Amino acid sequence: MNTPPSPPGAEPADGSSVQIGALVPLTRPGWVEAGRHLLAGLELGVSDVNDAGGIAGRPLELVVRDTAADPQRAAAAVDELAHLGVAALAGEYHSVVARAAAARADALGLPFLCSSAVLDALTEQPTEWVARLAPAQSRGWRIYADFLLGAGHSRIAVAAEPSVYWASGARVLRDHLAPRGGTVIELDMRALTPAALCDELVCGRATALLLLVGHPQPAVSIVTSVRRDQRLAGITIGAPAGQPEFAEWATSLGDDSAAIPFLRYLPERLSPLGARVETALRERLAEAPSFVAFEGYDTVAVLADALRSHGVDRARIAESWARVAVEGTRGRIRFSRTPGISVWQWAWPPIHVVDRDPEKPERFRILHTG
Repeated sequence: MNTPPSPPGAEPADGSSVQIGALVPLTRPGWVEAGRHLLAGLELGVSDVNDAGGIAGRPLELVVRDTAADPQRAAAAVDELAHLGVAALAGEYHSVVARAAAARADALGLPFLCSSAVLDALTEQPTEWVARLAPAQSRGWRIYADFLLGAGHSRIAVAAEPSVYWASGARVLRDHLAPRGGTVIELDMRALTPAALCDELVCGRATALLLLVGHPQPAVSIVTSVRRDQRLAGITIGAPAGQPEFAEWATSLGDDSAAIPFLRYLPERLSPLGARVETALRERLAEAPSFVAFEGYDTVAVLADALRSHGVDRARIAESWARVAVEGTRGRIRFSRTPGISVWQWAWPPIHVVDRDPEKPERFRILHTG
């Protein structure tokens, strides 16, 4: 590994704490609810590490920066955090933002454990500096495509906005479905109102509509329009990116929030550790924790293990990805090199296709297991 020289402050001068930089979307246009859950998981992880004696007797500390879903802001935050002397970076939810952060971390020689972003090409070239806990988009979205085929859907419309992430997802679906008899109808939401989208769905004879758009808008308006259109009474609405995971979705849509399948990265049953963490997260958040909160907790568990073994030396932390074996909230975490993935990847987190139960929208139903 090429190791850039450590910038001033890379070794804490006063020895008071070991710092991890945390990148989190906390303001709009970032997905604030996802950021809040991610931060809760990170903070709980740090609290548990410190309750257990910290890092060789030194407290672990988060240095949090709000990315607001802005790639340039995230890259600037990485520069700042590297100069401040953090031992590693953690977090981020939005794939396009995480990609910008990963590029800067790679350039600066700063270990980055990405918590939630799934874009396969998180960096342009393979890197030793970046690892990821979330499953790669290609794996999760292929599982989602298999679910659609198994449910009898062969004409699938995607309502899409322009984004590297949405375009990548649409490509995964198209490439996986086409050889199996599925057709993907791409509808550009820059050119369509929700009402016009409904007309296109009828004309295209689609049996499923996937939301590859932002939340709350236009996702909420699209769901409302489709649910109100009697011509589309039999259509399945899906959201592979996971919008229905969060309570805000149910609050915004009420009964319309249910029966919209999405990808969720939680096991069917939590381990004793996972159950304990779930209880603590529920208390912090005052609501049920999402899978994103568990990703935050597991991020700190992995980094704390590396810091205990290797101290704050950035190169040694990055070199340790291949040797990680940490019991997380959702299973034993190990990283490996995966074809087509440019970073060290946990292969693989649990993946389910789930939805909110129409009888009780706060309850989730497992529809398909990856």
